[in-house]
Amino acid sequence: MMLLIGFGQSAVAQTSLMGLKLSPSSQVSLITYGPGNDDISSSFGHTEIRIVDPTLGLDRDYSYGGFDYRADYFIIKFLRGTLPYYLSVHNLYQVMWYYQQNNRSIREQLLNLSLTQRQELFMALEKNSLPENREYRYKFYYDNCATRPRDMIVQACGDSLTIPTRNVKTGKSYRNLMNDYLGEQPWYQLGMNLAIGKAADEQTDGWLAMYLPNEVHDQFAKSTLRQANGQVLPLVRSEQTLFAGQKGFRKQVPFLLDPDVVFTILGVVIAVFTIRRYMVAGKVDRWLDLVLFGVAGLWGWLGFVMWLIRDDGVTAWNPTLLYLLPFHLPLIFWATRASATARRRTTYFSVVSILILLGIFLSRIPGGFDVIFPLTLLIRCIVNIQMVRRGYHTPAKLA
Repeated sequence: MMLLIGFGQSAVAQTSLMGLKLSPSSQVSLITYGPGNDDISSSFGHTEIRIVDPTLGLDRDYSYGGFDYRADYFIIKFLRGTLPYYLSVHNLYQVMWYYQQNNRSIREQLLNLSLTQRQELFMALEKNSLPENREYRYKFYYDNCATRPRDMIVQACGDSLTIPTRNVKTGKSYRNLMNDYLGEQPWYQLGMNLAIGKAADEQTDGWLAMYLPNEVHDQFAKSTLRQANGQVLPLVRSEQTLFAGQKGFRKQVPFLLDPDVVFTILGVVIAVFTIRRYMVAGKVDRWLDLVLFGVAGLWGWLGFVMWLIRDDGVTAWNPTLLYLLPFHLPLIFWATRASATARRRTTYFSVVSILILLGIFLSRIPGGFDVIFPLTLLIRCIVNIQMVRRGYHTPAKLA
């Protein structure tokens, strides 16, 4: 997908072919590129529409995956979800070598569209590729480089197209489907799951699942198209594999660098240290609370800001913010300062404990992070909670 940026830039200067009439020998096909691990944007694959007309010497691929990494305030726009994506036009063989080099499969499904439908699709794509029309607001689950080609084909076919799995529940949420592609990239998986909110847990049907290129491919393969004479044909006339990626050994991060292992070791070390210091020396280490809850608060503020600045709803109502509470910064300093009373500490850490337990119950992050890390915080909460009737000094000493 990153390669398409360069070709997308050159596509702007191309002349629109909207007035061109396709010949009866023209063909429309769906190109599906397999997932890759060259960067996070390639993890889910890619979809393009190819229109070939040998009579006219035409061979054009339409891709909705272009963006300009040189755009002003690129990082800010990317995080806010306001980075413009655009439709770029190129020849398939201009980019095939890139996918071959990165061992990503290329499959082509030839579609049974009538000449009228092919012409309508061609004109719509050409119109969409004009500089004034080509940009769109990319939305990860709802409007992306897989849903746009799907929508263009569905629009051209009209009610003659039947997708039998369209309203059938998949049994998976947006998050579940996403995580199916991130197993070999556990740190990316953790980061993305921490960033997305409740909207990601919506159960998908066949239509919603087609935010993923492989889902578009598979569901089109099951679809049918009614011809003008009433005959019902498969939407996909034939399929060929232009390049088959070689299956290798599954790439895995080293065992000790897996997120679950890292946070488990961290949790055990902190738990042992906390219990020994509390039971043997009768001390609660203020510096450790400042570090742990300060990091959780910083993480929480990042998640909260993502919630506020994005308008696609994907990062809203994030239950991880119940244990990655933004207001730990600065409240942890208020709750653990040397002059803090037992009542203050008990109140603060009791409320935090309840929120942590709610966060564990509501969170849907795969693996063990959303249990291990919150439990680590919970242990620190417990040693800070003192049964207080009155007085202004804590039974345990702050170290």
